[in-house]
Amino acid sequence: MKTRALLVAAALVAFTSSASLAETIEHGNLTIKDAWTRATPPKAKGGGAFVSITNNGSEDARLTGAASDYAMRTEIHQMSMNDGVMQMRKADDGVVIPAGETVELKPGGYHVMFMGLKQPFKMDEELKVTLEFENAGPVDVTFPVLKMGAKSANTSD
Repeated sequence: MKTRALLVAAALVAFTSSASLAETIEHGNLTIKDAWTRATPPKAKGGGAFVSITNNGSEDARLTGAASDYAMRTEIHQMSMNDGVMQMRKADDGVVIPAGETVELKPGGYHVMFMGLKQPFKMDEELKVTLEFENAGPVDVTFPVLKMGAKSANTSD
């Protein structure tokens, strides 16, 4: 009987974790989904978060920033290669989401950057972050914290 109860509990936890990752937010013409971040080491000073944004409208949209209580600064950053060197910098002009297209904020590209972490991100917690859009305004998004070193929202990575 205890084994059955443990299996039911494990299945419920797995379902709940999948449900968090599957959260889809409709905000005006935008569809925001697959938000996630990863656990950080105890003394980490920064962390990144990732999400997919689809613009269902007929005009371009622009992600201009992000806000959270988890770090001294929360910004939108871009990683890129320059002369064989990986560089990261604030996306001062934000991120354009072209009409009818999807932009993924993902490792190695655009992402939400937390600088000056107030405490480490712990696996299985959730971060509440406000994404700020030029015309669509702010939207609150839940970012589940996956295992340290996760490469995607697919928890088996």
